[in-house]
Order: sequence, then structure tokens, then C-alpha cells
Amino acid sequence: MGEPTGPGRLLAVGDIHGCLEQLKGLLERVGPTHEDQLVFLGDYIDRGPDGRGVVEYLIELRKALPRSVFLKGNHEAMFLDFLADRDRLSFLINGGDTTLQSYKTDQGIRIPNEHTAFLAERPLYFETERFIFVHAGLRPGLPLEKQQEKDLLWIRGEFINSDYDWGKTIVFGHTPLKQPLVEKNKLGLDTGAAYGRTLTCCDVETRRFWQFP
Repeated sequence: MGEPTGPGRLLAVGDIHGCLEQLKGLLERVGPTHEDQLVFLGDYIDRGPDGRGVVEYLIELRKALPRSVFLKGNHEAMFLDFLADRDRLSFLINGGDTTLQSYKTDQGIRIPNEHTAFLAERPLYFETERFIFVHAGLRPGLPLEKQQEKDLLWIRGEFINSDYDWGKTIVFGHTPLKQPLVEKNKLGLDTGAAYGRTLTCCDVETRRFWQFP
């Protein structure tokens, strides 16, 4: 996926939601190399047509670019709850039927153990010197170490409308926007690929954006 051209970039990718062709097209434009670090913000499955294909692609991408980080999104959490029979309804009413369809074989629905393990092992956030990457956002007024998983995966308005300063820029997805949210202390990168819009990647250091289509 391209040749090293100098100091590595720190690249964040918004919610993919089963949109494999958009993901391939986006990364072809970005051209990540071993010098770069990719951070995926979660929600790899549901709503879009090829959740299985996206998970398969990301597992292979991790082998090719092992510095990549793949965060857990609320849709991965719902899928795992569905598979464990803890909560089947939430997954199904939030686009999970398309994911199950993508795993359908002649013998019924078959989900490879490698896929389940990959989704189960995802961290809730990733922190660098200047940035905190998280799927949904953070609850204002609480330090990172006191945040609850529910907020990290589900919070919306209380976070997006807050001007609370965590001392770092928060890079997040989860809330679909017509265009990236760019504020001093926030970068929102879910631009609605699952709803026929675009998939977004951002070099968070320079705030350069790529989109596909």
C-alpha cells in the first residue's frame, strides 16, 4: 500500500459498517505504509453489505501493517452480546441482519473463530501524547481512566456539545455527520458510509482528509 516517504503519519479511519469497497478505495487513496500508524475507530460491521469481508480485510491488514490499532465500537459490542446470547434483540434491530447475511453459507451462518476473537480483543481507546482515539466520545468532567465503557461506545450529544478540555484532541466516530467535525479539541470522522455517504480518513497531525467515494 505505497512506499515509505518519510516520517510516519497518524491516520484515523471512521466507521466502516460493512462497506468493504469503500474501505479498499479509501486506503488506496491514502496509501498507508509501514511508517504510518492507522487507527480504526470501530463499527466495522452492520448496516453495510459485507461485514464479514471487512473483518477479513482488517485481519489481513493487521498482518501487513502490525502497528495498526482497531478500536471496539458499539456494533462490535452488540454482535458479541448476540453471539453470547446476552442480548440478541439490540444487534438485530441495529443492522445486524446484514452482518449475519454476510456470514451465510450453504450450511447456515458460520462465523470463523478468528473473526470472533478479533472483535472480542478490541480495546476501548488508544492514547498518544496529543490525541485520544475512542469510538463514541468521553463523558465531560471525567478523566480518561474513570470513563465507563457504555459512554466510550455510546455517548453522543453530551460529548459533542461540550467544550470540556481533556488536554488532548479527541478523535471519534459513532455519530454520523455530513462532513467531518473539526474543532480545536475534537475530530469527528463518521461521515455516514453506511447511509450511502462517504468513508473518511484523517491525518490527525496535519488535519488532511481523504474520502471515498
